[in-house]
This record gives sequence, C-alpha cells and structure tokens, in this order.
Amino acid sequence: MSRPFPPRSSSPSGPFVRVNGKIRAREVRIIGTDGKQLGVMSLGDALTMARANGVDLVEIAPNATPPVCRLVDFGKFRYEQAKREKESKKHQHANKVKEVQLSPKIDPHDLGVKVGHAIGFLCEDMKVKVTLKFRGRELAHTEYGFQVIEKFLNEIVAYGHPDFAPKLAGRSITVMISPLPRNKRAKQPQPAEGGAPPVQPRPEINHQIAPMQVARGSHSEEEPKSSGAFVNNPFAQLEVKQ
Repeated sequence: MSRPFPPRSSSPSGPFVRVNGKIRAREVRIIGTDGKQLGVMSLGDALTMARANGVDLVEIAPNATPPVCRLVDFGKFRYEQAKREKESKKHQHANKVKEVQLSPKIDPHDLGVKVGHAIGFLCEDMKVKVTLKFRGRELAHTEYGFQVIEKFLNEIVAYGHPDFAPKLAGRSITVMISPLPRNKRAKQPQPAEGGAPPVQPRPEINHQIAPMQVARGSHSEEEPKSSGAFVNNPFAQLEVKQ
C-alpha cells in the first residue's frame, strides 16, 4: 500500500532526502567523507562502505545519472543544510521593499513615527519606498511636498541613502531609499519596537466634575445634602394622591 505522505524521518521544512536503504537507484556515484569522488559503484557496496565508516549514505543529487550520494552523518548534513538556508535568507532582505506614505500637511509627531518605521526597516536591510500623495488643490503647491521629503531624508541620513532624487509622477512624489552597509550605518535607536520612536506620555486630565448648581426655589439647597437624591429630580414637585 502506497503512502501519500513522506515518512516522519524526513525534514518537514526542506525537500525530501533519501538516506541509506531508501535510495532506489542500483548504482550511485559516491563522494567520500573528505569530499573526494570515489567513483560509481553498486548501492550494496556503497551501503557497506557507509557502515564501515560509521556514517550514512545520503542522496544529494537524485536527478543525476547515476544519482550522486555522499558519505556523511545525516544529522550533520541536515545542520549544514539548515545553516545554508538561513544564510541565504539574510541576503533576501535587501530584495524586500517597504512603503511609507506621507502627506504635505503631515503632523510633526506623525512624521517622527514614519521616520521611526523607516529606520526600523533599514536596520533590517530592507529598502524603503517613500510616497507623498497630493489631494485636491494641494497639487498647486508641490514645493511643500518636496520640503517634507527633504526633511524625511535628513532624518534617516545615518541609516540609508536615496537611490535617486525625489521626483513628481502624477499626483505623488516618490523616492527609493537603500540601507547603508552595516559598518557605516548607525545603531538602531532603543527602545524601538517596530521602528517607532517612544511616544511621549500625554499630560493627565483631571476628570473631577464640579457639583451642579440647581436654582429651583427653596428646595435647591437641601437636595444636594441627601446622598440618595438626584440633583435634578423631575419628580420632586409631583404630588401623589392617596
């Protein structure tokens, strides 16, 4: 009965790798423990050689003719493979692009938050695309938009540099920012969660409400004294017939 899923011994995050008796080819090309090629031999002889050296027979090129196998400890092989994948993912950050949107009338505090996000992205080796959009009659004064972009670039000059000068295209000003090399880049400011600068606490507001003053005749001074009575009781002058 065929199994629809790979066995549990295979790596769940990577491609399925055949090891030892799971290799199906009759003949294989062997690479020794020192990295040298040992030639083509039968699968049985290759397994015998692997047992004699206390290692596993791992198929590294199944599409070759004949398939290429390596004499190596399978645990060490998986560790080296995971390490190579991790190193390759580090270089993929430069291909990622994050976008930051601005406006000509942006508040200084909001601009600081946007700058913090951009610094966080640049410190993670990501590119940042800055877009400033004009709405309505704002397009008649594009110089204000360029001033905002220039101020934004001056704030992140220690972390990245623009790939080209800011340019107006349609109703938007765009500029692409690339991160500086790690040895020339400033350290990421702390604390900075998600690249945002710390927000200053707002002043506390006194929520104590002054007592209401009611002027409704002689009973207005007596009603606030009772703790269980309403200040503005709409039924105070209602007569109940018995």
